[in-house]
Amino acid sequence: MEYLATVHDGSEDALGPGYWTCNVVGTEVDGSCIVPLLGRLYSAEAPGFRSENHEILSVVDRVAGAVKKRGVWVIDRGGDRRKLIEPMLIRQCRFLIRLIGNRNLLWAGKEMLASEIAKDCPLLYAETIVKIDDGKEKVYHLEFGYRTVKFPGRQEELGLLVVRGFGQEPMMLLTTEPLRKSRKVLWRLVRAYTRRWAIEETIRYIKQSYELEDVRVLNYRSLQNIMPLVFAAAYFAAVLLDTASKLKVMAGHLLKAAKRLFGIPDFHYYCIADGLTSIFMRHPGRIVRALPRASPQALLFPSSA
Repeated sequence: MEYLATVHDGSEDALGPGYWTCNVVGTEVDGSCIVPLLGRLYSAEAPGFRSENHEILSVVDRVAGAVKKRGVWVIDRGGDRRKLIEPMLIRQCRFLIRLIGNRNLLWAGKEMLASEIAKDCPLLYAETIVKIDDGKEKVYHLEFGYRTVKFPGRQEELGLLVVRGFGQEPMMLLTTEPLRKSRKVLWRLVRAYTRRWAIEETIRYIKQSYELEDVRVLNYRSLQNIMPLVFAAAYFAAVLLDTASKLKVMAGHLLKAAKRLFGIPDFHYYCIADGLTSIFMRHPGRIVRALPRASPQALLFPSSA
């Protein structure tokens, strides 16, 4: 396959040949809808490749332009880079980025490590959340507070949101969102970050249900072209089938076709993908000719099925 590069295999925790991807998924803090927005594949060995930072920022520019800069970018520790944070500040992008801890910030007129600033941060509020991993509930008792900081070389006031309870070290979130002594304001941003769990599950769902890692084409451009097609299919399953009134009946048939014995889990897009697979396999390799004025439901669910 063209331009294979060395990438990190998260499932095996090892390095191997493959391609990098940038994935953008939208959601609401209080909502249940997941919106696949953009998927891009690239290789560090391909002609014209500049850097990973350039690839990420090009995706940010494309999505930000399409949504008119609405929303907040929530990025994991991989976003803790000057070459990403500074350009996003210049672009006036709103963000919530998890820091590694060795990032210098300005607080009270002094330049200090973020971990040192977080160490003495007063944690005035507490909440409890439950996360489900492999069908098991895990309870987290969280304490959180904030400091007002600046990024070295920049004049914008930023917030350093400090959260204890996820591990031995406090979680540090650098944000452009205005912070104040308000449980509601701070807790909303903590929840915004924890929505990443749903985002990660969405990306895992796209890879597994559409067998993205098993696609084999010899042309690099063809492989890149598959990404938007897969995201379009994921968007159809996650958004249109889930929200359009005329398609809700179809989604119900798909969930039944998935033949889940123990009910429908909260993240039911796996079931929808399984249902689509089950239905389309009834007529492998051929197209069912539609009758005049046939409804979409009739096309997918003929009476002979």
